[in-house]
Amino acid sequence: MQATHRLAPGAELALADFQKKIVDPEHKRKEKALGLWPVNPESPFGNFPKEKGGPGSPHKNQVAAALSQTITTPLVRFNAREKRFLRKGSGNRVLWKIDFALLDYQYFLPLFFDGIREKEDPYRFLAVQGVYDLLQGAPQKILPVIPQLVIPIKKALDTRDSEIIATTLKILQALVLSGILREDIGKALLPYYRQILPCFNLLINNHKNIGDKICYGQRRGCDLGDLIEETLHILELNGGPDAFINIKYMIPTYESCVVN
Repeated sequence: MQATHRLAPGAELALADFQKKIVDPEHKRKEKALGLWPVNPESPFGNFPKEKGGPGSPHKNQVAAALSQTITTPLVRFNAREKRFLRKGSGNRVLWKIDFALLDYQYFLPLFFDGIREKEDPYRFLAVQGVYDLLQGAPQKILPVIPQLVIPIKKALDTRDSEIIATTLKILQALVLSGILREDIGKALLPYYRQILPCFNLLINNHKNIGDKICYGQRRGCDLGDLIEETLHILELNGGPDAFINIKYMIPTYESCVVN
């Protein structure tokens, strides 16, 4: 039997979008109406005149405005300006033009972590796939950059967008498991639990309940409740002896995965 090749993380997101388009061709229009997508800047007609539209709900308008502000990240400006470092290659991969050992991780890693909030390709693909490439390319350079990654991670979790949160949780797992000594990165994240874990406490019980049916989407790992539990287990196992008590302080319902 031939071994199956696992899709790259960025390619998985593109495939999920393609499946959504098949199942619900109007899904992007619905999400744009909710303010979850930015207005197309290349539209020759510009934005729809506000005086021609209905009054709408003030609360919904405020939520849509807040969500739309979290879309554009510095990665968009970087991609338009600094094309000598990388570009989107063939086969759903990022083609890096400079060796990872020569890259300034103090600049590039926070930049790509900040870009995981993007919703449109190619920026989303470059951000997600770029993060995984950087984590695998030079893991010895990750530890000094941990304090600069906390704010981008918190911003991504605060979007309350299920797709962005799921992507962030998977990246957080890869971050902890990417170091040469895993406990070093796990312990380095310990002082920042108060910034990262509040969102975990809100969504830890967010499970899909479909009764006795089969959830075929579980292979993509999109259940937020399961992803949060897996992430907390990884943080506890790699965060040293004080990890559990700090997680328990922020998430009272969490139970340890370690048996005495």
